[in-house]
Amino acid sequence: MADADTSRLCAQIIHSHFGPFTANVATVLLHRGRLSFQQIVRYTRIKPRTVRTAILVLVQQNILWHAQTEDEGEVLEFNTMECLMRLRFGRYIWLAEHLFGTTASDIVQLILDHGKLRPPDIISRLSIYDPKSTSVYSQSLYKLVSEAYLKPSTVLSHQSPRDKRLKYEADEKAKLSGLPTARELREAKETADARLKREDEEAEKVGLKRKPKDQLSHKPPKKKVIEDVVDDDIYFRVNFEKFDVHIRNKLIETAVKERFNRCAACVMRATLKATEVKQKSLSEARSDPSSTAAIAMHILDDEDLATGLVSNSKRPSNASLVKDYLTLMSNVDNPTTAGRAALFVSLTDNKVYVEFDIINRRLRRRVLESVARERHGEDAVRVLRLLLDVGKMDEKQIAKIAMMANKDVRPLLSAMSSDCLISTQEVPKSADHNPTRTFYLWHVDLNRAYSTLLGSLYKTLFNINARRQAEQEEPVVKAVLEKRERTDVAQDENLLSRREREIVIEWEKRRDKLNVLEMRVEEAVFILRDLAPGANSDEL
Repeated sequence: MADADTSRLCAQIIHSHFGPFTANVATVLLHRGRLSFQQIVRYTRIKPRTVRTAILVLVQQNILWHAQTEDEGEVLEFNTMECLMRLRFGRYIWLAEHLFGTTASDIVQLILDHGKLRPPDIISRLSIYDPKSTSVYSQSLYKLVSEAYLKPSTVLSHQSPRDKRLKYEADEKAKLSGLPTARELREAKETADARLKREDEEAEKVGLKRKPKDQLSHKPPKKKVIEDVVDDDIYFRVNFEKFDVHIRNKLIETAVKERFNRCAACVMRATLKATEVKQKSLSEARSDPSSTAAIAMHILDDEDLATGLVSNSKRPSNASLVKDYLTLMSNVDNPTTAGRAALFVSLTDNKVYVEFDIINRRLRRRVLESVARERHGEDAVRVLRLLLDVGKMDEKQIAKIAMMANKDVRPLLSAMSSDCLISTQEVPKSADHNPTRTFYLWHVDLNRAYSTLLGSLYKTLFNINARRQAEQEEPVVKAVLEKRERTDVAQDENLLSRREREIVIEWEKRRDKLNVLEMRVEEAVFILRDLAPGANSDEL
């Protein structure tokens, strides 16, 4: 079950997308966990027919999981992560248009609106006004499926991964004889995870099928050419993780630009582009190897990399400049632990690897430091970095090494502890745990700090959406917006008075500011949640 802030945000998203009745069903599932159909009807106090319709909508949108239990039969569970991903739908559509064009963005938008669709339904809906565009949409659909931007929706995708993992672990433990050891339990869990991952990968390979095509149509076929086509009987949904790869790569490119310069960011973009096809998941610790020549091929011709470096040679080659930038980003001149923790790429046997795991840790730590700086100032960042580098420390040690007065350190540590940015570790001198005979060591519990920050960001997103809704529901603004939706006013906005146009402009400015704020907060959520090591869709 999700916490209170996450539940409120999910209920707000469902209410804005599907209406109050569906939001009522979602709220009950969020607060009470998995329930049967009869229990949902009893708790929501809505007619069974309306509840059934709301459940069908949520299942179609992949927001509900099914589970079969021996005691209660079929029960339903809310998929929190799937609901929260709806905040990025606009960005996914923009990415599809940026990568593949308008036709691909139309396909992605249609599938996001309906949850899942079969290829004939997609083509017929999009080409209803222009039958000649059928082939164009078919080509875009094939490209999206073949490059894993769309994935098949199977029976396994409607079951809770947690239930499947527990079932597979029970099967592995049943094979053990006697009292299992900790090593055997760990191996059983790893085997269950590998089985779950293998099943998911096999289920997602059914999107394409083989179709024989005659090479010569006017002669008897002598040789068959096999090509892949999209299976018309499969329902497809959007693969969020493939789009999230592009969001992560853009964040890495921006981080390189802030750390070095624009030319270094251009080389990093080319490095990521060289292995972009093979980047399927955010859980990859590092990218596939690429060569300097392959990276240089993805550098645009109008890019002048020489402006970002000071070189003695008059005209250095593009390949040598790329190698210099990669050497700079790999911190070859700093082989210490701090240097390895600050690198972006690693060079091994003339192969270039982008270290995603190291970069993700640094991005998450930067979000933590920015929050500490905003709430408690630069001294809090100094204390935070000190504890992260050294480990557990006493209050007097922190004051001495950070070169701060004791009277300033004590309230600062208390304030940071109240925000869960730092934690305490008690070390008693005696068995009675007397506070006067106990050492209190300060340290940073990253998991606790990130989890608390994530909950705070969910609360901020809820407040942003509530503020946007309140701005729109103001009587004056609401009346003007309703008037603008009229057919005659939509065709000629001059029918609005001067004061009404000013009201619309002011409201649009406030709305745009809230949208920008929401995008920034959602980016921080992406860094803390999606870039976390071992992040799964069933963690919430």
